[in-house]
Amino acid sequence: MRVLHIITNLTMGGAEMMLYKLLQTTNRDRFEFVVISLSGEGTFGELFKKAGVSLHSLGMKAGKPSVKAVWRLRHLIRSIKPDLIQGWLPHGNIAASLSRVFLGKQVPILWNIRHALYNVQHYKKSTVKIIKIGAMPSKRTAKIIYNSRISAQQHQAIGYAANKTVIIPNGFDTQQFQPSQAAREKLRNTLQIPENTFLIGLIARYHPDKDHANFFKAAARLTKAHENVQFVLAGRDVELSNPVIAELVQQQKLAGRVHLLGDRRDISDLTAALDIATSSSYTESFPNTVGEAMACGVPCVVTDVGDSAWLVSETGKVVPPRDSEALAQAWMTLMGTEQRKHLGEAARQRVMDNFSLTTITRQYEQLYEQTIRLIT
Repeated sequence: MRVLHIITNLTMGGAEMMLYKLLQTTNRDRFEFVVISLSGEGTFGELFKKAGVSLHSLGMKAGKPSVKAVWRLRHLIRSIKPDLIQGWLPHGNIAASLSRVFLGKQVPILWNIRHALYNVQHYKKSTVKIIKIGAMPSKRTAKIIYNSRISAQQHQAIGYAANKTVIIPNGFDTQQFQPSQAAREKLRNTLQIPENTFLIGLIARYHPDKDHANFFKAAARLTKAHENVQFVLAGRDVELSNPVIAELVQQQKLAGRVHLLGDRRDISDLTAALDIATSSSYTESFPNTVGEAMACGVPCVVTDVGDSAWLVSETGKVVPPRDSEALAQAWMTLMGTEQRKHLGEAARQRVMDNFSLTTITRQYEQLYEQTIRLIT
């Protein structure tokens, strides 16, 4: 079965990472994959090629589709002759539906929606327009895949076809993300952190939705009660060269207590080195970094947004968003419990039972097979 994936771009992001993991783990004897990026090859382009995936990029500029790019898309679709087309992200979904017109025959279309709709004011205007436009053509898809229940509910509320809904959460590589004493020792040695220091982390790019301010306020509260605690933060623009981050560190008097590592590629090692992982977001869909921490056997404190509480379940703590006092108190509770190790073990087991990459990949494979059977 030849499956064509059409995605907005291939920069570093959750959707792009999930597609990459899916391409790596799907049964290649049964499925052949082709990928079209509407913009450029981005961060993942070379990785896709190394994985043996046929990749094409159209070079579209954000919000500015060109006649040349659309014509090339038409040519590619006709030459690829896919059995099934799957869109990713708002623009990729619309392009997937448009592609069926180019083929001149009924090829099933799947959409993949990876975002919640809490704060669309932070989205580009062109993206907001595409999301709204998507309600009508959503009714002609075979299925709409959402990675979170909250995302499905929010899209259905603006007119997306409810009867097309399929929930397939993110999947996690439990071999890459696993408990590691070596990673713990390495990070502490590198950052010169004493072994007995309690380490709390936040892995998230700088963005208003991630609410780093909430994290820093909670950190300031905790340091007043506990001397023996430090904080590690990693993600794009999470460094002192970011004036907002620098001001937060200064305001909360956290110099010497926080380690700002910026964009990193060793996330599995960083995560496994933590005592507690955190998601302080005030909007979220299905948080990858929380699932990765759970796979590493690290208990999590998360804000009650998106599917975070469902993901963590009884293995961690859930607090209201934008409540630094509650966040600090949850940290304190986990720091003081002898059950923390058992919570981490339960967290890893929950991921292995419900959210392993193998399990999620099989759900995609089954959906592809079921969709094709419906038209044959």
